[in-house]
Amino acid sequence: MTTSQSPQAPSADASAQPAPAHPRTSEARTGAQILCEALIRQGADTLFGIPGGAIMPFYHALPEYADQLHHVLCRHEQGAGHAAEGYARATGRVGVCVATSGPGATNLVTPIADAWMDSTPLVALTGQVPSALLGTDAFQETDIIGITVPITKHSFLVRNASDIPRVVAEAFYIASTGRPGPVVIDVTKDAQQASVVPNWDVELDLEGYVDHRVAAIDPAPVRAAIELLAQAERPLLLVGNGIIQSGASAELIAFAEKTGIPVITTLHGLGAFPQEHPLSLGMPGMHGWVHVNRAIQRCDVLLNVGSRFDDRVTGKAATFAPHAKIIHVDVDPSEIGKLVQVTVGIVGDAKAALSALNAAVEPRDESKNATLKRWIDEVHELRAKYEPRQAYRRRPDTPTLQPHDVCALLNAARQQRGPCRIVTDVGQHQMWAAQLLDWRRPRSHLTSGGSGTMGFAVPAALGAAVACPDETIWVIVGDGGFQMTNQEIATMAQEGLTNVKIAIMNNGYLGMVRQWQQLFEGKRYSGTPLSGPDFAKLAEAYGVRGITVETNEEAERAIDDAWDTPGVVVIDFRVEREANVFPIVPQGQSIGDMLVDPTTRAEHHEPAGAGASKR
Repeated sequence: MTTSQSPQAPSADASAQPAPAHPRTSEARTGAQILCEALIRQGADTLFGIPGGAIMPFYHALPEYADQLHHVLCRHEQGAGHAAEGYARATGRVGVCVATSGPGATNLVTPIADAWMDSTPLVALTGQVPSALLGTDAFQETDIIGITVPITKHSFLVRNASDIPRVVAEAFYIASTGRPGPVVIDVTKDAQQASVVPNWDVELDLEGYVDHRVAAIDPAPVRAAIELLAQAERPLLLVGNGIIQSGASAELIAFAEKTGIPVITTLHGLGAFPQEHPLSLGMPGMHGWVHVNRAIQRCDVLLNVGSRFDDRVTGKAATFAPHAKIIHVDVDPSEIGKLVQVTVGIVGDAKAALSALNAAVEPRDESKNATLKRWIDEVHELRAKYEPRQAYRRRPDTPTLQPHDVCALLNAARQQRGPCRIVTDVGQHQMWAAQLLDWRRPRSHLTSGGSGTMGFAVPAALGAAVACPDETIWVIVGDGGFQMTNQEIATMAQEGLTNVKIAIMNNGYLGMVRQWQQLFEGKRYSGTPLSGPDFAKLAEAYGVRGITVETNEEAERAIDDAWDTPGVVVIDFRVEREANVFPIVPQGQSIGDMLVDPTTRAEHHEPAGAGASKR
């Protein structure tokens, strides 16, 4: 094990003066000042961004509010956007990122799309050329509103300073209500510079917008759902990000314990239901556990709360849960029946829906309990046969450091050290972490799911670390994803963060693509071998500590060392180059058709007496 230790990182800019008292409401101020005050009124306290020409008036005003708005100067606008996502996912509050017009704004497109896919509350504030130059192809003019229409809940073009209080209030409301998501506020430079007396007594003008969280839950589908569950012999609860977004973990645990129904948890739902709970079965889907996917294919009633039936969960949708009547609870009515045919749909917030279900459900009688016990025993027999970690047992012929060993060591250290948050990037390491770490509380697992954005983890960890300074934030990232956004380590150093630890699973490949090429493309490794710098020395150049690890013994010491070191630590784990993630469902196949290792498919058995789908 080798280490690289740098001198103390430079401190954050200390030139900003404490903010003066806010001007009286009747006093005029610039649109930029009003914009700062509007953000504060909506509860924003942290901004992640980079200044530039069209947003300069806002940055000119920002130091006046430095005691209430902390600005984090990122190294790339994509990093700023992902940092705002990390802040939002760690806290449940709206994350805010800032960029100038043109390339600054377009660099936010990837995190905006990521937030759209993963229902993350985000407000992206962009500068725009002066109103008189709109449509003239002025320097750094880009129609960011038009570009982001398909990936935002709403977008605003602000040309008048007097509109800023209302627009900011509407943007935060839209971003955080219903199904959360991103909103863009594009403010022309002249609107930022104009001087007006702000009107804070504004009414939201949101014709056609419905927040299904505040609507009462329709009792009719609740009764229908309860009737289906009462008749079920092999029921399952599938839960996702909606549980975490609505803060419904307590209601979920109460419902599972009252009904005795086992719980499976999607990638984005990890932590919504404590993994150590006896009713917890694990994660389904493409890299889910064999016994979980088998349970889905055998169940007769499936209650989905807060998951959108993503294709990485369902596999081939036409073959998903073929014998089950499906109940789907979702705050977004457009998701119900979109991908999987449902028997009962309940529109509403997961917390409210589970409260209604808890109030309506009756405890099972003894005969039903006996039937349910047989079902749970059946699933646990499958679990014993296809124990998730058995595919990763160390073989004598593989003396090199294995990525699953790193996950096991990190998991053991986490259990000893106490709660921390894990931010994963996208690729093999993401699945190893999801499979092999224990997930016990909401918002402890942050990752990019729907978009699968490589480069998400390091900047998202920046945002989570700023939001949660008293918690350790561990990053698990591949050498490919790390090389996309590692420049935000410089931001961490400038911010003086002490709570971020970065574990690089360095296998010298774009590993997930290489695995597919090995299994399904005849080992034609096109575009996947990957070189990189000495990551420990790179960390030193950024002003943080770097450690290189090549053995299990070094790995254990490095993890403990990182936890004990006050500051950002980067660990370069030189892992087995061709380690693979198992199980795996080949793309386009049923989740019942899993490879448990390179040559073995899991046996597929239908439940006794199962017939055609009766949805």
